[in-house]
Amino acid sequence: MSAKFPGRIHVLDHPLAQAILTQLRDRNTDQITFRKGVVKVGRLMGYEMVRSFHTSEVSVTTPLGATAPGIQIPEMEHVVIVNILRAAMPLVEGLLKAFPLARQGVMAIQRTEDRPGVENIRAVRYFSKLPKIMPDDTAIIADPMLATGSTILETLKETDKAGKPKRTLIASVISCDYGIERILSSNKEVELYTLAVDHELNERAYIVPGLGDAGDRSFG
Repeated sequence: MSAKFPGRIHVLDHPLAQAILTQLRDRNTDQITFRKGVVKVGRLMGYEMVRSFHTSEVSVTTPLGATAPGIQIPEMEHVVIVNILRAAMPLVEGLLKAFPLARQGVMAIQRTEDRPGVENIRAVRYFSKLPKIMPDDTAIIADPMLATGSTILETLKETDKAGKPKRTLIASVISCDYGIERILSSNKEVELYTLAVDHELNERAYIVPGLGDAGDRSFG
């Protein structure tokens, strides 16, 4: 899958991220530990995103009166995070630790199906509130499970109405081939950050092996 979309799928292979993912997958992990784990994932994912931001060289004067070279990251001041309620709330909490100046928007979307089958899953939006997105912004869409991609596709329609960002990044704990294909094929400039790509969806369109329902496991 990554070979089909070179440079657009970023899987965090950091040992700490993968250890947290293992804990999240475990059915015996309790609600509080699960939610805190997703927060940690958001923070690590945010730091990984910053690696791709442009920097500028500066110099500062230290308390000893000496000059030291350094860098600034101006793009961190131009971030919009879109929170897909309710499952993404812990993930966004972590992202905000990396991007404390980010402007925020919220989307409330419910997944429905008219008849059995993954291809019949639809995302119905019933509330959205987004800030204006500017040309120098990086838009981050947070959704812990990228399964069929229907929720992300509906969110992208709304963010397009709010403005055209410089970059659009998706933050997801676990992603699935089916959803990745739908999103990246139809949105040529979108990039994905995730901890794992699983290859199967079951009859209820849940990712397998996955980690279950992220919203239910976070909030009980």
